[in-house]
Amino acid sequence: MPRRAQVRRPMRPENVHQARLLKLLRDDGPRSRAELGDAVALSKTKVALELDRLVELGLVVGAGLAESRGGRRSSIVQLAPTLRFLAVDIGATSVDVAVTDGRLQVLEHLREPMDVRRGPMPVLDLVLDLVGKLRASGAADDVHGVGVGVPGPVSFREGVPVVPPIMPGWDHFPVRETIGQALGCPVLVDNDANIMALGELHAGTARSVHDFLFVKVGTGIGCGIVVEGSVYRGMSGSAGDIGHMSVEDDGPVCTCGRTGCLEARFGGAALARDAETAARSGRSSLLADRLAEAGALSAADVAVAAASGDPVAVDLVREGGQRLGRVLASLVSFFNPGMVVIGGGVAGLGHALLAEVRGVVYRRSLPLATGNLPIVLSELGADAGIVGGARLISDHVLSA
Repeated sequence: MPRRAQVRRPMRPENVHQARLLKLLRDDGPRSRAELGDAVALSKTKVALELDRLVELGLVVGAGLAESRGGRRSSIVQLAPTLRFLAVDIGATSVDVAVTDGRLQVLEHLREPMDVRRGPMPVLDLVLDLVGKLRASGAADDVHGVGVGVPGPVSFREGVPVVPPIMPGWDHFPVRETIGQALGCPVLVDNDANIMALGELHAGTARSVHDFLFVKVGTGIGCGIVVEGSVYRGMSGSAGDIGHMSVEDDGPVCTCGRTGCLEARFGGAALARDAETAARSGRSSLLADRLAEAGALSAADVAVAAASGDPVAVDLVREGGQRLGRVLASLVSFFNPGMVVIGGGVAGLGHALLAEVRGVVYRRSLPLATGNLPIVLSELGADAGIVGGARLISDHVLSA
């Protein structure tokens, strides 16, 4: 892989007080020095010293004066407008690269189709090409760091995928090292469900919830587990890999080599497979027409057919939602989350899917766990991975 021009490595906070101030400014926007002092329980003198140093480091700038609180007006500060984070969301069939400002607002977003099964070199070459386009436009100069999501298990400490079922050739490939060397800035790599959970935590439905499950139903199925506002990854990084939990004793062979997996029954590829079988057998004329027109079917085609009342498509949604609901019912009873958020491409099935999942979870989970449990669709949709990737790396960069 060719080495690309490096991005200058910017300054970072020097202590925990500066880190707390920066994250408050990221999450809440411009604040007065007095408000920041109240929020972090530091003296005016200490807050002034730390903020002045952050200004010197180029991480914070002044933004006028606050309203009077009865004395001298306090000055307002905000994150430097030059702060930039890159987010990379590598999916099974596409690559998204976006640049955000310090508050994780997306400034520019590029997406290209790419089959992750082509292997790490072609995919990461595309990632770096898209980064180059963002830099050429001026949107991604002086990037502070990159957050990367991939559709498989990840050793977070090493920054490498580990035996990812739908990513042949990626096992232990040095994703973090490869991108870091090419761009010359900090890089973190995580599972895509974890990244999307962080996106929901920062700017989605779950932003006011500290303990929740984010269920990603796409080509594969995964679950981001958020505990007290942080992603729980488990000892080796495989926590939340619910797509390979068994839902039946037999059935189609999964990409992991086993049978009976949830993903083999209700992942995006499984849904497309069952829809095509129904179309070719003549059980659904609507799906057969869409297959003849497009040459292949997807979860989106099933969603359209179900919305049109096609009984076969409705049954596919119902059966898949019930299987997913049974798995989630066990997780809800075990984990007792404050919310369950469902996202990913197959979540495009919408409220028909949501109704099935809710029905099963509310019937099968313990009443104490479901008495006040919202089960909702993702607000961020396809942007969850982008926002989450930026949140992941900003948490790292804005830490001491």
